[in-house]
Amino acid sequence: MSSRLPGFYRLALAERRRCLLESATLPADGFAAVDPGGLPLDVADGMIENVVGTYALPFAVAVNFCVDGVDVLIPMAIEEPSVVAAASNAARMARPAGFTTEVSAPVMIGQIQVTQVTDVDAGAAAVRAAAESLVEDARRLVPRLAERGGGPQRLEVRTLARSGPDGGMIVAHLHVDCRDAMGANLVNTLCEALADRIALLAGGRPGLRILSNLTDGRTVSVRCSIDDAQLACEGATGPEVRAAIAAASRFAELDPYRATTHNKGIMNGVDAVLVATGQDWRAVEAGAHAFACRGGTYGPLAVWRERAGGLDGELAMPLAVGTVGGALNHPGARLALQLAGVTQADRLAALAAAAGLATNLAALRALATEGIQRGHMALHARGLARAAGATGELVERVAAELAASGEVKADRAREVFARLRDGMVDLKFPGRTRPGGEFP
Repeated sequence: MSSRLPGFYRLALAERRRCLLESATLPADGFAAVDPGGLPLDVADGMIENVVGTYALPFAVAVNFCVDGVDVLIPMAIEEPSVVAAASNAARMARPAGFTTEVSAPVMIGQIQVTQVTDVDAGAAAVRAAAESLVEDARRLVPRLAERGGGPQRLEVRTLARSGPDGGMIVAHLHVDCRDAMGANLVNTLCEALADRIALLAGGRPGLRILSNLTDGRTVSVRCSIDDAQLACEGATGPEVRAAIAAASRFAELDPYRATTHNKGIMNGVDAVLVATGQDWRAVEAGAHAFACRGGTYGPLAVWRERAGGLDGELAMPLAVGTVGGALNHPGARLALQLAGVTQADRLAALAAAAGLATNLAALRALATEGIQRGHMALHARGLARAAGATGELVERVAAELAASGEVKADRAREVFARLRDGMVDLKFPGRTRPGGEFP
């Protein structure tokens, strides 16, 4: 399968589907999962509480991606214009060398808090001395996972307070390899099972027993290298764009206000993949922003550096995802994984991170050249054209006039659509307009 699909965005929706059905070898009804009503109400009712309906988001694919030498379609579910187009365009620029990734073992951390510890040093030492035994006890609770190479791996102890409202406080970290699961329920269950024994050893009272979403033991890094020829655009040479992107990266490294927006651009791509594939994107967001503070101040998750003739980018972040359990009974999530050719959690993490680095590159390039609003407003104009009632060729004509006028507004879109609609030539009767603007 090739992810290089030139002009894919110009195809009508039905043609895009036909193209993907062939490329991804899906059955003829493969897109039923993302048709209106694709999530049955009885399934939705079993997913969360107090269900009264379903809420749809646009489901798309980003093209042109080559990740670790393999062409791949990147599924995305998102409401924001320009994200899918930006990711696809950046992937095209990066395509000659592609994206390369490194994914750590899928290790999650479970926290077991102990409060009211009289002697925190002695309590922490006692838990450390029993760590191997505690891990073995935990592994016996998940024998099948342990047989597959996963399960509890080690236990560490940290001292948090020697005194205070909660007395002396320590926390034990249970590191659990979750394999292809995100692992929240698994980790929480194991923490509950060990809490009383750990508290007894420490000479305190058990507190909270729950996973941490700062999954710094479950990370992914992705790199890409872009030549100047790919960076060049109308009005700016490749070296000029390269220098501007590197300067924007340095700005984010120096200023947390800029780093926050820099990272938001990364999460545009990451979150869109996570939503499409039924992941806990809130957990990943929380972990990513905590990870961005690991140096003592908030910084960028991705950095860009100039080299002779081009630009190198690298993104590193925690990314806990799963391909089993969770919300994967959602038919749309299963379709997304199938389109991406994903069966394992580490591959899904790699694709989400590649999407994040791509959207970051696209945003910085736009900021460094034409400005972020131009491309964003062009797509916004198309949305307004459709909202005004335009279909087919009229969408592009209305959008083009809105963009050219600089008035990308809903009322202006309605005016332009009405004028163009009423003036369309009736193809059955050349020279006549359709009376009243009505046409099939």
